[in-house]
Amino acid sequence: MSFELPKLSYAYDALEPLIDARTMEIHHSKHHAAYTSKLNDAVNGTELEGKSIEELLANVSKHSTAVRNNGGGFYNHNLYWEIMAPGGATQPEGDLLKAITDSLGSVDKFKDAFANAAATRFGSGWAWLVKQGDSLVVSSTPNQDNPLMDVADVKGTPILGIDVWEHAYYLKYQNKRPDYIEAFWKVINWDEVAKRFKG
Repeated sequence: MSFELPKLSYAYDALEPLIDARTMEIHHSKHHAAYTSKLNDAVNGTELEGKSIEELLANVSKHSTAVRNNGGGFYNHNLYWEIMAPGGATQPEGDLLKAITDSLGSVDKFKDAFANAAATRFGSGWAWLVKQGDSLVVSSTPNQDNPLMDVADVKGTPILGIDVWEHAYYLKYQNKRPDYIEAFWKVINWDEVAKRFKG
C-alpha cells in the first residue's frame, strides 16, 4: 500500500486573498507531493511497508531520516489542508471552546500562545494545538516533526497546526511571518478542529 497525495476539498484560490492560489498550488502539488513520493520510496519494499502513517511516526526514532522528514511532511500537510477551509465555524465552540478555556485560560490567551509559538519557531517548522487526554497544550516542532513522534518534546495528538516553512507564505508575505500567522486565523475551519478534538 502506498501513501497518496490527498486531493483538496476546495480550489487553490478558495482561501484568497489571505493565502494566494499560487502558493497553495506550489505547496500542495510540489512540496506535499514530494514528501509523499519520498515517503513511499523510503518504506516500499521494507518492513515498514503497509504500516499506517501514525504507526510510522510513533516509533520514528527507530527509522531513517527519510522516514522522519517525509513521513512528518506527509502527515503534517494532510492536517494543514483539512483544518483550513472557506466557510465553516470561525471560532471555537462547544466542547473545544471549553477545553481551550480550561487548559489555556481563554481563546485570546490560546491565540497569543499559538501565534508566539509560530512566530518564534527558529527556521522552519510548525506550531500546534495538541490534545493530551482531555487537556490542550500549545507547542512547536522543528522541520517536519510533530507531536505524534516519539522524538517530540511535547507529545500528543495535533488537532491544529500552522506550517511556518517559508514555502507556506513567502510569495505573498515574504519575510513577514507574523502577517501570515494573523491571516491564518481567518481561514481555520473550527468544525474540523472540533472533530479532531472529539477524536
